[in-house]
Amino acid sequence: MAQDDGGLDSLVRKRIRALRVAQGWSLEELATRARVSQSTLSRIENGRRRLALDQLVTLARALDTSLDQLVETAADDVVSHPMIDAAHGLMRWPIKAEPGMTVVRRHMTEPPPDNPSRMRAHPGREWLVVLSGTASLLLGDRRLRIETNQAAEFPTMLPHAIGAEGGPCEILGIFDRDARRGHQRGEDVGKTNRPSS
Repeated sequence: MAQDDGGLDSLVRKRIRALRVAQGWSLEELATRARVSQSTLSRIENGRRRLALDQLVTLARALDTSLDQLVETAADDVVSHPMIDAAHGLMRWPIKAEPGMTVVRRHMTEPPPDNPSRMRAHPGREWLVVLSGTASLLLGDRRLRIETNQAAEFPTMLPHAIGAEGGPCEILGIFDRDARRGHQRGEDVGKTNRPSS
């Protein structure tokens, strides 16, 4: 990389220092982990030494990150707006960092279904956080109570359903691509068979 005061070069130098400080490491500690001299590391951080690709790879490993993350440029589109699905009572946000990931906000008033045949199983993984109230997660033959500010993570190949417990609740669900597809297929069938999670 060419040595300059602006642009990517400066950003990478700042990132190296910020990651080191976030770990609570001195220059000496990171230099030891990266197998470079302390003076070399200091000159890299301060812009007095040219950034070399082999050193960036070594520093990225020592900082427990990837070269791609170390040299990634800032995204212009930081703010994203939800997509509203009024028919299903959902608000969705796509996650840019992980292609196919989706965030769904859902207000629930009904308990999960009593009939195990209404529980869904499909490829993927889901995460959910209860924003308010209490949710009941049916997962296989288990019933889990998830209260405000508690979270759950589970593979969706287990039959599952979620609903409100003891009154309305609001959840934030995060679906990987496979889980989202599984739920979209269920939504296409119609409201009577739409998924509970």
